[in-house]
Amino acid sequence: MHQARRHARADVIDMAAQLLDEYGMADLTMRRLARELGVTPGALYWHFADKQALLGAVADRLLGPALTGVPPGPWQARVHAICGGLRNALLSSTDGAELVSASFAAGRSERMTAILDALTDAAVAAGLHPANADLAARSVLYYVLGFTADEQSRLQWDAAGALSQEQSVMSTNPNRRFAFGLGLLVDGMVAHRHRPSADDGVDPGVAVPAP
Repeated sequence: MHQARRHARADVIDMAAQLLDEYGMADLTMRRLARELGVTPGALYWHFADKQALLGAVADRLLGPALTGVPPGPWQARVHAICGGLRNALLSSTDGAELVSASFAAGRSERMTAILDALTDAAVAAGLHPANADLAARSVLYYVLGFTADEQSRLQWDAAGALSQEQSVMSTNPNRRFAFGLGLLVDGMVAHRHRPSADDGVDPGVAVPAP
């Protein structure tokens, strides 16, 4: 009985992920999902308390490969690998960045929490104060989510022929632009080593000499 119930829950997540990829966030409704599964909308709440819980599960499914292949070496390499894996996972589905951003903001994605923890560990390894390391990790996450959301929007508009050549993501090198912006953030983490916590009432932009 328990195995069948878990399998049924997985079926719901799989169908929701399929609808997301085919139609996007706007059309991923509980009513449409239930219709595709051949059940009543109320049956979905056997597995998920609300739509936000369902979206969190779909986000975690999407993010499954995000932390694979992260090297155990220097912290800079870890940051680049984590962010590259996250971006690839977001780009693997229509509106992936929008879905994951919403789930992260609502605290419904366990995998995003794991990604945040991995980035925080890298920031601590860089020499940041633990409180600043959390802020740095969140800043990096917001960059990846924002960059990829813009990238996906441009891809969708470009596919519809609504963008000029100058606006089209195809006319630039998004991988290079992404790496450049991430490099700026990594450099900023280096510059903020040995600075006080932003929670100590001291301006974190003022360097404090290392002991």
